[in-house]
Amino acid sequence: VQLQASGGGLVQAGGSLKVSCTSSRSTLSWYSMGWFRQAPGKEREFVAAISWNGSTYYTDSVKGRFTISRDNAENTLYLQMSGLRPEDTARYYCALKRGSTDYSVDSYYYWGQGTQVTVSS
Repeated sequence: VQLQASGGGLVQAGGSLKVSCTSSRSTLSWYSMGWFRQAPGKEREFVAAISWNGSTYYTDSVKGRFTISRDNAENTLYLQMSGLRPEDTARYYCALKRGSTDYSVDSYYYWGQGTQVTVSS
């Protein structure tokens, strides 16, 4: 399975950005998908996840600002980000796992190459 992330870029604080992730897998039924991010010198951290039936989960720092969604027909995962802050600057990775959602990096076994999001102050 290959995951291809796109849509990152440079945005001013307070702005919005939408990143996408397309899976090569023909069906995403029973698979949960997640977004993680990693800033320079920091560990990769959980951002948001969505179950195969659409239940969503967010880390506290992005609640109310980010929205995760998926289009199973297009095998695509999205992360709509608004109210961006400089501390959101990181490389954003999409990930895939079978079964229920999870916050742990180690629970996901398919990863995309990431897309860089930079928020200027």
